[in-house]
Amino acid sequence: MARVRVYDEIKRAFQDFLVPELRTIREDLRLLGQAIDGVGAPRPAKVDALRAEMLSLKGDLLMEVRRLDARIDGVDRELRRALDIRERLAALETRRLC
Repeated sequence: MARVRVYDEIKRAFQDFLVPELRTIREDLRLLGQAIDGVGAPRPAKVDALRAEMLSLKGDLLMEVRRLDARIDGVDRELRRALDIRERLAALETRRLC
């Protein structure tokens, strides 16, 4: 039962934190794809501008992934702490009832 609850909490954390960020990234990639499709004949200035934009988006994406990774680590620490406290409480209740 506790495992199901933990699974649900982890699932909810992923949905709350990752899904909105992934949707934003997906939209950025869609816009970038449109910009690439808009490049007709090879024009060095447009290609260079797109390259710079792609590098910028890549940097932003990496920063966002690192930020989300840190948040997930924080959620993981809190979840482990909560599980540890729950186990301690269960042990104390068992001792009290015996």
